[in-house]
Amino acid sequence: MNILIFGPNGSGKGTQGSLAKKKYDLDHIESGAIFRKHIGGGTELGKKAKEYIDRGELVPDDITIPMVLDVLKNSSPNGWLLDGFPRSIVQAQKLWEALQADGVKLNFVIEILLPREVAKNRIMGRRLCKNDNNHPNNIFIDAIKPDGDKCRVCGGELSARADDQDEGAIDKRHDIYYDTTTGTLAASYYYKNLAKDAGFKYIELDGEGSIDDIRATLMAQLD
Repeated sequence: MNILIFGPNGSGKGTQGSLAKKKYDLDHIESGAIFRKHIGGGTELGKKAKEYIDRGELVPDDITIPMVLDVLKNSSPNGWLLDGFPRSIVQAQKLWEALQADGVKLNFVIEILLPREVAKNRIMGRRLCKNDNNHPNNIFIDAIKPDGDKCRVCGGELSARADDQDEGAIDKRHDIYYDTTTGTLAASYYYKNLAKDAGFKYIELDGEGSIDDIRATLMAQLD
């Protein structure tokens, strides 16, 4: 079982992706981890990628895509959940061409839909519990709104991550994601248009629903 998942920062993509991963016992392949694996292993691709990363530049597709494909080929026999890639229409096209050339079947593409302003508020509203970072607290989500400045689960002290309060950084990430011409949404729509004829299922989830509602919808469609 092989799955691509799309969703903006703040959409709950990690939470819902983990459900699909557990259902089929898949390898969770995340783009940042791919770079770290190759760089840490000292591969030729890793060395080339590091040169760009050290200069603060984007790693070119002709390096990134072979790295991704290498990890996919060596993933669990059960399959993979690919998260964080592709991020552009060009990457989407090249990935699809590579999967076709290698005879790799894509089973599902998941897109979590969420308005940009809602996604931004969710990021800025996240709060971390001093006792357990996995305790869900968000000042903009009624279902998990904290008790004042205390954790809703255990009453522990809460704090906000500095990068969650950096509006400029959030806007920059979302500029890439919500770009329907060349960016990540363009990549997602590319697969949406392919789905019917290409033999995989495209699943759209309402990211504004509750975690339980989204989970139920996703589990009903993963068959």
